[in-house]
Amino acid sequence: MNRRLQLLLGGAVLIVLGLLGSYLLSRLEAYEDSIEHGPAPEAQANPYLAAEHFLRKQGLQVARADGLEVLQSLPSAGQTLLLLGDRARMTPKQTERLLTWAAKGGHLLFVAERLWDEEEGKSGDLLLDSLGIQQYESEDLDEAEVEAETEEDTETEVTEKAEPADTRAAAAPATEPAEQPEDDNAYPELTQLYLENEEAPAYFSFDTDFHLYDAKNRAHAWANSDAATHLLQLYHGDGLISVVSDSWIWQNQQIGDYDHAWLLWYMTQDSQVTLLYRAERDDLFSLLLRHFPQALAALTLLIGFGLWHLGMRQGPLQLPASRSRRQLQEHLRGSADFLLRHSGQHSLLQGLQQDIQRRARHRHPGFERLGVAEQWQVLSRLTRQPSSFISQAMRPLPKQRLAAADFTRQVANLQTLRNAL
Repeated sequence: MNRRLQLLLGGAVLIVLGLLGSYLLSRLEAYEDSIEHGPAPEAQANPYLAAEHFLRKQGLQVARADGLEVLQSLPSAGQTLLLLGDRARMTPKQTERLLTWAAKGGHLLFVAERLWDEEEGKSGDLLLDSLGIQQYESEDLDEAEVEAETEEDTETEVTEKAEPADTRAAAAPATEPAEQPEDDNAYPELTQLYLENEEAPAYFSFDTDFHLYDAKNRAHAWANSDAATHLLQLYHGDGLISVVSDSWIWQNQQIGDYDHAWLLWYMTQDSQVTLLYRAERDDLFSLLLRHFPQALAALTLLIGFGLWHLGMRQGPLQLPASRSRRQLQEHLRGSADFLLRHSGQHSLLQGLQQDIQRRARHRHPGFERLGVAEQWQVLSRLTRQPSSFISQAMRPLPKQRLAAADFTRQVANLQTLRNAL
């Protein structure tokens, strides 16, 4: 193939590719697509972050606190404290401190956490029990209504809402207008709050499974759905206390629904707001478990392996020696080792020297009355050993401990003398 033909083929290929690219470009359509990455880490860590931003946009000063220690520096007048954290470990002293703070002019808002226990006569929620507020399940209200209707002998139609037998108090706010027929209630599952000079109520999506009851009849305002009451307000000293059945309506996902944001502003207006997420601090183990679970798991495994290693048997199990193989020599060796450990070298050497002197007295009467030099001469004659050998064996022992070789040599010399006698 010559060069001219190659150029023609290359040009044809380029033309075809250009036409194909032009066709594909004419068929392409531009479009926009949004990818949801989910909430930011800050929003995931703080479920009430949107509520904070909303209140700041309304011109309110908002602060965040991590514990009840904030009460030491937080004034009561002109302050609203939103207690939204878990209060399971709140102490009676902390409860008294909160109520005292509210009585001096503060506004305390908290969430009812526990149900009323008829048998024990308390709920275990220290704030609720101190204020005389009881929380029930809405299904218990229906059972109480059925029991009340069966006990009635009259045929009058019951038009009021059902509550527990001992809790049949008014369940409408003081500012609520005349009661309307139930047919006019377009949203019975929503909580309604009526305000003075307002024709329509505000709507909130509280959890209808729970009902708040003011046992001491102290509440001056409340909000309820068709099933139960979910918000109570009562005066406490010079301050105000608000109780809600749940606070999830102000979390990031729900604060934009219905009138949730408006209610938060309405209850905190003209005040400085402090959001308290935790009524008590976590202990060290809880913090480690929350932030370093992998490290705790590794530490647990390490401790387990360490205990297993320490408890492992090193080497095979040694069976006890048979009684038939124990001989007199082993007993003598064991007794000698015991005496050497507990009595020392001097006791053993002195025992041998005394044994030699005792045998010499039997062989030579009056041996004990002789002088040391004369005794050594007698021993030399009886044992046929040189005087130097006798003096080395029978001389007084030094106070310091002998070396193993010297001790062995001294024992051998004494045994030689004793055997010769």
